[in-house]
Amino acid sequence: MGWFGKLMFGSMGMFIGGPLGAIAGAALGHHLVDKRQDYATGQPRLVYAEQTQAAYFVSMFSILGKLAKIDGVVTGDEIAVVEGFISNLNMGDREKQFAKQIFNQAKDSRYSIDDFAVQFYQISRAQPAVLVSFMDLLFQIAAADHRFHPAEESALKRMKDIFHISDQQFTSMKGAHFKDVDRFYKVLNCAPESSDEEIRANYKKLVKDFHPDTIVSKGLPEEFTEFATKRFREIRQAYEEIRKERNF
Repeated sequence: MGWFGKLMFGSMGMFIGGPLGAIAGAALGHHLVDKRQDYATGQPRLVYAEQTQAAYFVSMFSILGKLAKIDGVVTGDEIAVVEGFISNLNMGDREKQFAKQIFNQAKDSRYSIDDFAVQFYQISRAQPAVLVSFMDLLFQIAAADHRFHPAEESALKRMKDIFHISDQQFTSMKGAHFKDVDRFYKVLNCAPESSDEEIRANYKKLVKDFHPDTIVSKGLPEEFTEFATKRFREIRQAYEEIRKERNF
């Protein structure tokens, strides 16, 4: 008898409490199940192992939901990553539907991603490999729209600390999913928070200032012309990388 079937008869809040219990209870309220078809009599109880499995499940999709909306909007690419992850899980259709309902309940809830992360750590702290794997999944969600939003990066850094993941592991995962875009922004005298219009304006000015024809027309030394040509290439590369990242 799986934890999900038993869960239909009980309040998730009394198993794990806190924000995760509230989210699970709300999701169950929207999960239409004929309980009489599952069990004829009695109210099954979750054993400890099943409680842990259920809590892990709720934690996972609550955090995914909150992260997907932390930059203000849930994109189609982010939804596709989550749905792909759910479809690859070895579970039935009802469980998959329940996962989507938790995701939707959590993303619009009053709880913060930190609230969910603290409970998730309490559940998984004896399994550091689980925490690292889950952090990598979160990077996949953050990278789905090809842009590492400052709010996403800030949240993941806080979760790194909550999960007790090393700076080296975090940097390695970040590098696997995102190029060093900060360097490209610096080349254009911009920051990740800069608007598309500001980036375009800075790019046009820098291209004009460092274009080889402009340098030659000013009669500058050959050594400076070589430097300017290299700088010109860096400016164009930086702009192309940011343009691809932001999809403009």
